[in-house]
Order: sequence, then C-alpha cells, then structure tokens
Amino acid sequence: MDRPGREITHISSRAEQLAPETWLIPHRVLYSNYKQLPLCFHRGRFGQVHKCAELSSGLTLAAKIIKVKGMRERDEVKNEIGVMNQLNHVNLIQLYDAFESRTNLTLIMEYVEGGELFDRIVDENYHLTELDAIVFMRQICQGVQYLHQQYILHLDLKPENILCVNSTGNQIKIIDFGLARKYRPREKLKVNFGTPEFLAPEVVNYDFVSFPTDMWSVGVITYMLLSGLSPFLGDNDAETMSNILHANWDFDSDAFELVSEEAKDFISRLLIPAKCRLSATGCMKHTWLNNLEDKAKFHRVRLKSQVKLQRYLAAHRKWKKHFYVVTAANRLKRFRQDRPTNSV
Repeated sequence: MDRPGREITHISSRAEQLAPETWLIPHRVLYSNYKQLPLCFHRGRFGQVHKCAELSSGLTLAAKIIKVKGMRERDEVKNEIGVMNQLNHVNLIQLYDAFESRTNLTLIMEYVEGGELFDRIVDENYHLTELDAIVFMRQICQGVQYLHQQYILHLDLKPENILCVNSTGNQIKIIDFGLARKYRPREKLKVNFGTPEFLAPEVVNYDFVSFPTDMWSVGVITYMLLSGLSPFLGDNDAETMSNILHANWDFDSDAFELVSEEAKDFISRLLIPAKCRLSATGCMKHTWLNNLEDKAKFHRVRLKSQVKLQRYLAAHRKWKKHFYVVTAANRLKRFRQDRPTNSV
C-alpha cells in the first residue's frame, strides 16, 4: 500500500474483483481485525473511527466508516476524500486509501494515539505553560497555512479536531475534513454549518467565507487554550451567535493573569472583522509564535487554564450536540430572523 502523499485515483467497491495489491482493505478483512483491536475509538459527526491494521505490513491505521443513505451524503464524503487527497503535511491527518460499499464509504487514514489536545492538557500529570501553548498554536497555524496555500478552507476548526500524535510529545494533527471546501475566489462561497462557539461572524450572517473564516476559529482555540474559557459561549446557541456578531468578548482578568501581552495581542488580531484578521502566514510571523529561545520564562509558569478546561469539557460532553448541516441551516435562519439588524 502506498504511503501518505500519493494520490488516490479510485475508490474501490467491495464487489469489484481487484488484484490483491489494489484491494483497499476490504470489509471482510477489517471485520476480522476488529476482533483483535479495539472496536471503536472515536465517534464523529457522520461515522465511527475504528483501529485496524494493514495485513501486509502490520501497520496500525484508522478506518473512518461513514454510513451514507443517498447520493448527497455519498458526494459529501467523496468531497472529503477529494480534499484529503490533496494534503501532505506533518500537521494534517493523512489519507492512505478509500473504498465504498452499498451503504458505507471507508477512509483509511494514519492512526494517532494521543487523543484530543484538550484531553491531553487537562490530564493531572500535564504541566501546561504558555510555551507549550505556543508550540501547539505554531503547529495549528502551520497546518492551516498549508491548507490555505492549497486553496482549501477547513471550516470546522475546533478543539475536538486537534489530535496529539502520542501521549508524551507535543506534536499535533488537524483532523476531520468533512466540512472542508475548495476555495475558488471567483465563486463566492457561503456556508450554513459549523459548531456554534467557533463560528465566524460571516458564517452567522450568511456572508461570503474565505481564509479569514478559519483564522477566527484559530483565535477562539488560542483563547481557550490560554484561559480555559470559551470567549463567546452563551446559555444557548442564539446567545452564543449574538455574542459572536457583536464581538462580545474580553480578556477575563483572572484567567489571563499569567498570560503575556504578546499572546493577548495575537488573539486580538484574530477575533476582529474578516478583512483585518491575521492570515495564517501573518500568524507565523507574529512575535508570540517566534523567538522561542527568548521565551524560556514562559516554560516555568503553569497556566490557570487547565482547571477551567476540565470544567468546560465536563459540561461540553454532558450536553454535547452536533451541529448538523440541516439543523445548522434551520437554526441560523431562525436566529437571523429573530435578531436585530444592527450588528458588528
């Protein structure tokens, strides 16, 4: 089997009679392996992710199995495959293979075992410092920079979609390209989906989206990583989206007590109107993400965000809700109808 970075030019059907070397890990092989490996280690928006192995090498991989009910859903998954087919970057999850059956499409991807970034951070044995946050955000920005250079918008950047490669190092990967879109500047793009807390104002307003839309989400993730608080979270989705539209946020004095002015400036240059936001390249040039050798002092002070993140994750998972495309469209439509017209 080819390694990440090669282009997948076909999606094979389970019924096809292919030469052995071109099989894309057929279901009958995957199911037998599931008896030996954990059955399911992640449940996402549209499917489950199972641990599997490549028979020829023993390489551990991840199989994202997505049930599809019609051509629309099938096309959406093939869009995800098409997007991932263009990606080859150390901070982006890599696609190995893909195949389909009558009811499922399966994506075979590299396996990472470190879990979600925020789960790693709230571990009682993890000592989170601002320097750690810088290392994480540099990688996120590098991954987003690469995406944007390929004219791809992720459109669902959030903590759940940032995974650690392992449980000891600080390398991360961005995952889940199910909502990603190829950006064509001449074709004005609007979207009606996303996760409320991380939606950019232009998504809430149903305005055109572009590269800055992802950068807003980067700003929200940075804010949460450093403070443990979600900057726009309200008591319900309508209040959250109203906070986003009116830029109703500030630096909580207690949560940001130990956070540098450089970090706060970085966030302030992202949670602003789209035309003024830092690009991913601009983020990589920002002083906060550079001159790490001069930031040794940041490695000594433990941030307060860990305890607050523990509370956030506990509440978030208790009431966890997925913002499906249809539901998002309806809720956003109702919100736009009910809200006053004056907004930032």
